[in-house]
Amino acid sequence: MPAAPTIRVQAEDFDQQEEINALTAGKCDIGAVVSFTGLCRDEAGTLAALELEHYPGMAEAQMRRIADEACERWPLDGVTVVHRFGKIAPGDNIVLVVTASRHRQAAFDSAAFLMDFMKSKAPFWKREIRKDGSEGAWVDARDTDHDALERWQ
Repeated sequence: MPAAPTIRVQAEDFDQQEEINALTAGKCDIGAVVSFTGLCRDEAGTLAALELEHYPGMAEAQMRRIADEACERWPLDGVTVVHRFGKIAPGDNIVLVVTASRHRQAAFDSAAFLMDFMKSKAPFWKREIRKDGSEGAWVDARDTDHDALERWQ
């Protein structure tokens, strides 16, 4: 039985390789590790930063619920999900999903499932901070994000 998923919501940056190393330490039966790191884009040079807010407690609970569901759907040997909050500059990390399994397809599918959920349903709100000083818009999930999530229903 795999260890419980590691779920964190934090202001601090993360190191993808350190997270992978922690997830796989001492495990010799893992055949595949899939990771996804979401970064802050600069939106053609107009964005100074994204301000990410979350609902403490609820964000972690929903992330854990979906990670537990991934562990039920696929034979996983480990899951790590880290999501940052606060002011995130272009090029900086926002989210990390790492899945480990004996076989690659389970690792790929579960990582895609987790990211589709994170983009559409996780309780995080993003507001743009523009370089020109103007107030940026709140960023909503796109229709394509919701469509991607529907494939797992």
